[in-house]
Amino acid sequence: MSEVKTPPKLAPGTLRVIPLGGLRDVGRNMTAFEIDGQIAIVDCGVLFPEDDHPGVDLILPGLDYLNNRLDDIVALVLTHGHEDHIGAVPYLLKRRNDIPVYGSRLTLAFLAAKLREHRIREFELDAVEEGDILEIGNYEFEFLAVNHSIPDALAVFIRTKGGTVLHTGDFKMDQLPLDGRITDLRGFARLGEEGVDLFLVDSTNAETPGFTTHEKDLEPAIQRVFESAKGKLIVASFASHVHRIQQIMDMAVKHDRKVVYVGRSMVRNMSTARDLGYLKVPAGTLIEMKEIDRYPDDKVVIVSTGSQGEPLAALSRIANRDHPVVEVGPGDTVLLASSLIPGNENSVYRVINGLVKLGATVVHKGNALVHVSGHASAGELLYCYNILRPKNVMPVHGEVRHLVANGALAESTGVPKDNVLVIGDGDVVDLKNGKAKHVGSVDASYIFVDGSTVGDISESIMDRRILGEEGFVSVITVVDLHNRTIVSGPEIQFRGLAEDLSAFDEARGRVEEALQEAMRDGVNDTQRLQQVTRRAVGQWVSRRLRRRPMIVPVVVTT
Repeated sequence: MSEVKTPPKLAPGTLRVIPLGGLRDVGRNMTAFEIDGQIAIVDCGVLFPEDDHPGVDLILPGLDYLNNRLDDIVALVLTHGHEDHIGAVPYLLKRRNDIPVYGSRLTLAFLAAKLREHRIREFELDAVEEGDILEIGNYEFEFLAVNHSIPDALAVFIRTKGGTVLHTGDFKMDQLPLDGRITDLRGFARLGEEGVDLFLVDSTNAETPGFTTHEKDLEPAIQRVFESAKGKLIVASFASHVHRIQQIMDMAVKHDRKVVYVGRSMVRNMSTARDLGYLKVPAGTLIEMKEIDRYPDDKVVIVSTGSQGEPLAALSRIANRDHPVVEVGPGDTVLLASSLIPGNENSVYRVINGLVKLGATVVHKGNALVHVSGHASAGELLYCYNILRPKNVMPVHGEVRHLVANGALAESTGVPKDNVLVIGDGDVVDLKNGKAKHVGSVDASYIFVDGSTVGDISESIMDRRILGEEGFVSVITVVDLHNRTIVSGPEIQFRGLAEDLSAFDEARGRVEEALQEAMRDGVNDTQRLQQVTRRAVGQWVSRRLRRRPMIVPVVVTT
């Protein structure tokens, strides 16, 4: 990658491509395109926080880049309904609510429910389907069917004066999909004949050799789980994984179990999928949570959210014995029918350990074939490169190792090394006359969502991280500045330090000595005395406990 610099003024007839998220992270997918003063956006998703983002709910893509260009946006195109592709749309529409949004029926239905939760009442959603071609301003969009772990996913082919771009979204090439809807390889081949100047391609499984396993191949493993489950059976999955829920629904009917949804997003999404015809629910199969006590444990399947260890999701609450209705114990079975999103490993294993401690049997991808990826493996990517023969390639959707591996695959099929752009969020690429070039960078840094707060709260995150990892110490002292004496204290309280209170007796003496010496030397304001207190405690804790806790000194005068 060339040296970071401010991109030049965009020349007429040149297509500018700016990934505002999704490169070097698995999440917050968003790409902005600009030509002749008009901006089009593909996807607008969120990234879920990791352990080093305590207290953060969501991380948004680089929306701030668009703040002064909101009126230039002519379209927002959504490839599919996963949170990492649609979750940030409400935060964009709060900045300008009349941006036209295009996507498949299921994608827009999931989005509409989300917008209502955010109390966004006025918005423009336009449904499209594979084969549709739309002319919007300086852009022409053609939509193609792709297979993924959610129905109704689309790739989008963009035609402009500056060149053509094929964006796959998330995809794989399952030849035996549960809904019979395969990736449109004939369409890909046709576009290859027309000419693909820039190929933006899903990189998630670029390191995985061969082809992604068929969804149908999971059925024997799921069948064994149902056959061996003697008590309660809880299945945790993504709330948008309609195909997986359909498999569970069908297996429940086969084994004479009722199905109950647990988790608000699961109830909402599956109701939407059923209403639109994407989920087939046999009559009499689905029951309400309030009805669960009417049935024996071995006659119910509980379909739950929380497969990624989210602390407030249903499965985590069950593992913590904090759920108002569902409890697990010996004889019960929990099936985690999902993959591990990178960064969530610790949270997921924490939930698994909690469930096992309660006596449940936990079946997951690590010990059974109960989930397959929704992303194309290396063999499928090679196939795409060979039928498309793109002039330039920009790997998207993945961590650095995924992007690099995908770029290497492109090179192996004959794409020149200089035409493979392994870049990061905020890097700017200009496309003109069949040549894509990295020309600079813009700010696409994290935007944190903490409750109702949106913005740069990195300092607050650092405070929380210190509290979680190093602990907290407060020191309260009352002094008489006139007589230069300590009236009360120092009183020390602490959290997150595995020490007996008496261990701080020595620290208390050090603080007292330091304060008395400071007052004898003429220090007569509380702010400086608080600094003396912090220094004395910090030095003692660092030497004695090898920790660097957050220290809050309070000096009060009489």
